[in-house]
Amino acid sequence: MNDIEAWVWWLVGAVALGIPLVVTAMPEFGMLALGAAAAAVTAGVGGGVVLQVLVFAVVSVALLAVVRPIAARHRAQRPQLATGIDALKGKQAVVLERVDGAGGRIKLAGEVWSARSLDSGRAYEVGQEVDVVDIEGATAIVI
Repeated sequence: MNDIEAWVWWLVGAVALGIPLVVTAMPEFGMLALGAAAAAVTAGVGGGVVLQVLVFAVVSVALLAVVRPIAARHRAQRPQLATGIDALKGKQAVVLERVDGAGGRIKLAGEVWSARSLDSGRAYEVGQEVDVVDIEGATAIVI
């Protein structure tokens, strides 16, 4: 066991830290694994034990301090491009069949949709332009 070089132990540690990264999807384990890999390189080029531990600590802490906040900001951002029904909200449509609180038909984004008025007492006649405020199932809610 004493015959195994230090860089091998650091690589084993990096792999051991990589396993929970894959299992839990916690990127912090990946940053610690990269610190262990940096320590393995340090050991491979002949750095002493104190330098190896120092490199592990500095690289790990630096990655946690720099990469983690950037990743958290990126994860919190909403997608720039709205897709699906989110892309239809706020669009204008043309009434094909009278739309009221009970229902009707509109042409929205080149497709015919069932629609109903947001205000059940309000009706929109054929040819009028309406704004889509929400989509509930396959029905557009318009004003």
